Amino acid sequence: MKTNQSDSRKTSRAPSLLRAHSSIVLDGLQRAPSRAMLYPVGFKPADFSKPVIGIASSWSMVTPCNMHLDQLARIAEAGANEAGGKAIIFDTITVSDGISMGTEGMKYSLVSREVIADSIETVVGCMGMDGFVAVGGCDKNMPGALMAIARLNRPAVFVYGGTILPGCITGDGRNLDIVSVFEAIPAHANHKISDQ
Repeated sequence: MKTNQSDSRKTSRAPSLLRAHSSIVLDGLQRAPSRAMLYPVGFKPADFSKPVIGIASSWSMVTPCNMHLDQLARIAEAGANEAGGKAIIFDTITVSDGISMGTEGMKYSLVSREVIADSIETVVGCMGMDGFVAVGGCDKNMPGALMAIARLNRPAVFVYGGTILPGCITGDGRNLDIVSVFEAIPAHANHKISDQ
């Protein structure tokens, strides 16, 4: 039986709604170079029929808020893969108000939220990701990630890395955090504590 073009269009399957974006980037003969670029980063042939899920991590050693986020990103990657997607981890930047407070560095603080949102939006949009998980842990990468989620309007989840645990001075039972250090500066100025 002979089929004409209109018959073959009826029988060909449309891309899955779960792959609304990745199918444009990865499917078909003309997209073979795109697929070829993904084999070296761990894709297998079966992965090209799965939704591509980005894992946007703000891991860095810039602050204690973010130094563990790579571990959460790996857990999110495993979860996305187990749920039937194919995850790709990528990073964005972060800065610290707590470190740059009172210096010229503060002029980068609010701007960093836009850079974070832009970078997540850029990777997710460019790579045709069908959804993404954003992992953050400080007061700039959290709103930056949520801005990207709102702009992209794709299925997304935000994972909060949690608060920084307090520390202590050896031999002192008090829990101390960054606020304790900020409070110590005026206490020192008023001769209530020593340099030591």
